[in-house]
Amino acid sequence: MIPVYEDNHIIIVYKESGEIVQGDKTGDTPLSDTVKDYIKQKYHKPGNVFLGVVHRLDRPVAGLVLFARTSKALSRLNDMFREGQVHKEYWAITANTPTPPDGTLRHWLVRREQQNKSYAYNKQVKGAKEALLHYHTLARADRYSLIEVTLMTGRHHQIRCQLATIGCPIRGDLKYGAPRSNPDGSISLLSHHIRFTHPVSGKTIDVYSPLPQERLWQEMGQLAGK
Repeated sequence: MIPVYEDNHIIIVYKESGEIVQGDKTGDTPLSDTVKDYIKQKYHKPGNVFLGVVHRLDRPVAGLVLFARTSKALSRLNDMFREGQVHKEYWAITANTPTPPDGTLRHWLVRREQQNKSYAYNKQVKGAKEALLHYHTLARADRYSLIEVTLMTGRHHQIRCQLATIGCPIRGDLKYGAPRSNPDGSISLLSHHIRFTHPVSGKTIDVYSPLPQERLWQEMGQLAGK
């Protein structure tokens, strides 16, 4: 966990792949607890520390996670996420390059709870939710492409499922068709950029994530000129 931005009302941290944002049945320490401990120690806060979870990243995904430090910020951020007022961009390293290299994907996703997996359809089916994203190819190498994705909706495994559906599975994502796993169990998907209006001060918050230290991430970032 690396703090990237913080003030009295919000905190944005970099999540390593493998960390869980909230507690689950594994019993592993969630990122939310780690952030609470960080705040408690840094600011010498007695008693319980308030921290509100406003969005999540899948466990094998790295990158930016935003938390609320006050109930006022939590309520307003929840409204902003629900109304699509938070701009989020992701970077994905994929097998193959999308055709065309830039475009918009529209599918209807059905989530299968028992498999913890989503399935994409090209038309409305029972129980499906519309999924929209924009993508832009930033760089290409011999075996992989670096894709920037801007989410317009927030569905379960949306980026993973939609990119796989067009023949561009994310590197390491066995669940959605990658041929092999990454050595560290991650998938090559990064929550890279978040921009929104501060829920209390009204100023623009515009934050970018560092790239993972893995060599391929660094090489792809250099190819993209980032």
